[in-house]
Amino acid sequence: MAELRIGCLVMAAGSGSRFGRNKLEAVIDGKTLLRRALEAVPREEFACVTVVTQYDGAAALAEEFGFAVVRNDRPEDGLSRTVRLGTEAMASCGAIMYQVADQPLLERDTVRREVELFRAHPDRIVGLGHNGVRGNPCIFPRRFFPELMALTGDTGGNVVIRAHPESLLLYETAAAELRDVDTVEALAAIRTEKIM
Repeated sequence: MAELRIGCLVMAAGSGSRFGRNKLEAVIDGKTLLRRALEAVPREEFACVTVVTQYDGAAALAEEFGFAVVRNDRPEDGLSRTVRLGTEAMASCGAIMYQVADQPLLERDTVRREVELFRAHPDRIVGLGHNGVRGNPCIFPRRFFPELMALTGDTGGNVVIRAHPESLLLYETAAAELRDVDTVEALAAIRTEKIM
């Protein structure tokens, strides 16, 4: 039997409204949030990696990594448009991992082990979690693509997961890896902790 083809979607199109600017260019330890996100992708695990973005700089960085780029020309339509564009681009895959670009402490090896868990349970939605609390990234089998494509506004895979709680399987990891950077204060807190 042919190995399941899994795609990876890095969602990097948001305007960072709560952050006040393009947060993907914010730096921790000399690396931008986006570079950290792309470095966390274990490329060898995926049939293809697609970065959806509205930014020229993000597109150039994605190409530097050898990843495909899809332009989101209407980021104001919300997260659902990024999900839809990425899912369309990798519709031939048997599953897609949806990864946000603002989790600077996410480890490549953790993502690799999450993919391994999914390969052992290819009918389930697999997400990272800590003490039963789900975080990102999450891997969805193809059967959920129609629901992901039907999302509207500023909604993502959470809506689909809530509709199918019995399908969710969590890979346990450290709480720090699940932390995202939605605000300048959150960024400052992570920078301070890394120095201490």
